[in-house]
Amino acid sequence: MRDRKSFLAANRGRRYAAPGFVLLVHDRRDDDPAIRMGFTVTKKIGNAVVRNRMKRRLRALARALLPHGGQPGADHVLIGRAGGIERDFAAMQAELEKALSRTARRPSAPSA
Repeated sequence: MRDRKSFLAANRGRRYAAPGFVLLVHDRRDDDPAIRMGFTVTKKIGNAVVRNRMKRRLRALARALLPHGGQPGADHVLIGRAGGIERDFAAMQAELEKALSRTARRPSAPSA
């Protein structure tokens, strides 16, 4: 994802906050089953070197977990938080797995 409109739409979706990141998941409601992902890290986190390092960590997390844990037809946005640089990568992986399961679409209950 690269356009601002997609990021703003994702902000209206489900969210899960973890110590190292925030996950936003927005169902696009189109017929495209692609799992799209976006990454953002604000200047509050640090200088360009720190922000780029954080984005590389978020991309590595997404590459490892989104293909099998992400929702088809949804946009996933990872927002870096200040604690994400020092946080253990294995802990962040576990948190992303939990976040993906928590933000998963729940099937609607059949009405009887």
